[in-house]
Amino acid sequence: MKNLLQLLFIFLASFSLAQAQNTEKELIKNTEKAVKFISDTTGNGWKSTGNVSFLFNQSNFNNWIAGGENNISGNLGINYNINYKKDDISWDNKILASYGILQTENSDFEKKTDDRLEINSIYGKRAFGNWYYSFFVNFRTQFTKGYVYGQDANGAEIRTENTNFLSPGYLTFGPGIFWKKDDNLKLNFAPLTSKMTFVDKLYTSDIGYVDESYFGVKANKTMRYELGFYASAYYKLNIMTNVSAENILNLYSNYLEDPQNVDIDYSLNIVMKINKFLSTNLSFQAIYDDNAFQGFQTREVFGLGVNYLF
Repeated sequence: MKNLLQLLFIFLASFSLAQAQNTEKELIKNTEKAVKFISDTTGNGWKSTGNVSFLFNQSNFNNWIAGGENNISGNLGINYNINYKKDDISWDNKILASYGILQTENSDFEKKTDDRLEINSIYGKRAFGNWYYSFFVNFRTQFTKGYVYGQDANGAEIRTENTNFLSPGYLTFGPGIFWKKDDNLKLNFAPLTSKMTFVDKLYTSDIGYVDESYFGVKANKTMRYELGFYASAYYKLNIMTNVSAENILNLYSNYLEDPQNVDIDYSLNIVMKINKFLSTNLSFQAIYDDNAFQGFQTREVFGLGVNYLF
């Protein structure tokens, strides 16, 4: 629990420092842009914003002495927000989805470069000031099968199925208290949070399965339940003209088992806008969950993309 609070403090302190470095003129300018972009689309409290991006990369080599392998890859991403704010009610919803594949000339298999589906929802009723009594739901999974790659005795590439849609799937929810300055800065604390991890029984019923070795789920079971403390933070800022950074941090400590092992899920999305339709995008995610892997899992996607705002 101490580690969780320290991580959250560092997260907030770094954002406060970054925000303080903006001049008053820049803040006013950014605020005016935000007001124009995040407009009330229905007149009844609902506001929606979104971004669809497509990244493409292709390399081709012919008699290239330095070496290289022909390849082609693409990545499609969706970042969509639909929020409600009226009187003393606030309801924020966010959908994050991305999928990417890579095909190289000398590989028998297409390989994923990204695979993510996440839905977040926080409902709040104002308590005082910018604080709300809240209830949140977070759902995470992937779209398609995931594999571990290797070689057989003859050196041929082989793969072993390791994950799939809803295996794992994570459902986290609970009551708490929510602080919201605006749509770009939010905090949520939920001291009684339930976390359910779902898996396909196929992966926990194999002969020789080691108990709780697959995302912490016991042999021949399909779900793991945890009760703990959850904290989340969201911060979006304009670093400079046409460059924005979106930060999402989720922390979770399980009261029932090893509460000192804090689950961490941090995402950074940077968009460097070139014009209305083209941008350079950087997506980075780091996860620590000792039930899934004894160490940090990281992914990074960077490239020139076609964007569409809606």
